[in-house]
Amino acid sequence: MHTSDCIFCQIAQRKIPSEIAYEDDEVIAFKDNQPLAPVHLLVIPKRHLRSLNDVTSEQEPLIAHLFGVIRRLAGEFGVAESGYRVVTNTGTDGGQVVGHLHFHLLGGQALNATIG
Repeated sequence: MHTSDCIFCQIAQRKIPSEIAYEDDEVIAFKDNQPLAPVHLLVIPKRHLRSLNDVTSEQEPLIAHLFGVIRRLAGEFGVAESGYRVVTNTGTDGGQVVGHLHFHLLGGQALNATIG
């Protein structure tokens, strides 16, 4: 299920071009167009889920799959050994800007130790 006004749904449907790093039936990962680190990928479910608050127990296998993809991409992009950060923001106060569940994979440099 996609939402027509969601930019990430449009990327998943290939209606908006993006540098795709990974894709399967359930997940797509692409380079952030405003990177905060040398490696900055967004990993999203193709199915529209607004945030972690929308994840139900039946979608938990999808979340596990997303983290498997993140681990794989960390290796492929050469940050698995040196370290990387995975971030998701939930809701306005949590800093979520796009209303589609997404995980940031950041690496390729020393990241400061502050949370977020």
